Amino acid sequence: KKKKSKMGKKGKQTENINQKLGLAIRSGKHKVGFKATMKCLRNGQSKLVIISNNCPSIRKTQLEYMSILGGSKVLHFDGNNVELGTAVSRMHRVCVLSIQDPGDSDILTAVVN
Repeated sequence: KKKKSKMGKKGKQTENINQKLGLAIRSGKHKVGFKATMKCLRNGQSKLVIISNNCPSIRKTQLEYMSILGGSKVLHFDGNNVELGTAVSRMHRVCVLSIQDPGDSDILTAVVN
């Protein structure tokens, strides 16, 4: 008997986003943190904003509002701030990050907004 993988469709999708995110971090430009992301959104430099699922709701609302005004996409990361920090190769928690230039990654086409 073959064992079925416990990883469903959502798990594979998350893994795919993590790979694209890692490539975007290595080959493109990004800013980590709330203040830096808000600054990028105000200046119109941000193309994609990635928010962890345990980001405070007030901050999440502010980021979504500024993203709409700035014309950038929003990706709600399917993991907490520790997992987002690990996904972007940081040794600390990351609540939000802004992708300014995706580099070789096609993460912008993967995000439907």
